[in-house]
Amino acid sequence: MYLIGLTGGIASGKSTVARRLYEHGAVHIDADQLARKVVEPGTPALAAIVEAFGPGVLHGDGSLDRAKLGGIVFGDAAALARLNGIVHPAVRELSGRLIAKAEAEDPEAVVVYDVPLLVEAQVDHPFDLIVVTDAPRRAQVARLVQERGLEPAHAEARVDAQVDPETRKSIADVVIDTGGTLAHTMSQADALWARIRAEQRARG
Repeated sequence: MYLIGLTGGIASGKSTVARRLYEHGAVHIDADQLARKVVEPGTPALAAIVEAFGPGVLHGDGSLDRAKLGGIVFGDAAALARLNGIVHPAVRELSGRLIAKAEAEDPEAVVVYDVPLLVEAQVDHPFDLIVVTDAPRRAQVARLVQERGLEPAHAEARVDAQVDPETRKSIADVVIDTGGTLAHTMSQADALWARIRAEQRARG
């Protein structure tokens, strides 16, 4: 198995690169989806969140009210740390199981683990390669405004709230520059796939 950690700032083209690698045949595991899955009704993580933040963070049907919880932890470092202390270990455990399952089904599998908070959450799976998507701040802001309908000031706040891009790039084995055309991003993803396959063949 070949395990890639894929990360990057908000609206930095991460999903575009993930989708391209998936088209080439990679197994795609999305940490954001796992983070939603581990707090579904009936999960230990959701019970721990209710214990930490009170039943007011639930909708009437027992599911997590993300907006309410977000309002509590936004701007409160201690509350956010408490939440992350519940969610991150649950995601790590589930992702570990999914990665092991992919390897069991195909020992030659290329697994792309798409983790926005790879740096912040200190995700420590044994990655063969860490890939960081990188776009200029103005491109990230423009994408959030155009594609997600955010107000410019809100978009800027979202981008600026994230870990410094240089910190993210410092852990990268490969940086994919997504500030240009879509074709340019795709060609870099294609070159990455060719490199991975070559490394796998070299391993024998």
